[in-house]
Amino acid sequence: MALTITAECINCDVCEPECPNEAIYQGVEIYEINPLLCTECVGHFDTPQCVEVCPVECIPKDPSHVETEEQLLDKYHKLIRGAEI
Repeated sequence: MALTITAECINCDVCEPECPNEAIYQGVEIYEINPLLCTECVGHFDTPQCVEVCPVECIPKDPSHVETEEQLLDKYHKLIRGAEI
């Protein structure tokens, strides 16, 4: 399951540099997460790094992008090989 950033985001800029997949980017009003690139840090870390550093706890799992840990790991392997997802 990819993560998402909610409207509570305060644009503090701490999450974007923590993302090992470069899935986080500045949207029109708040930061956003590209679900095609988000692996919840599976393959990199034990926990999602953006969630760890977010001061307002506005990064929940995205219910519209449900993925198993196995699917996230597969996505991670494709990303590090530079393959199309």
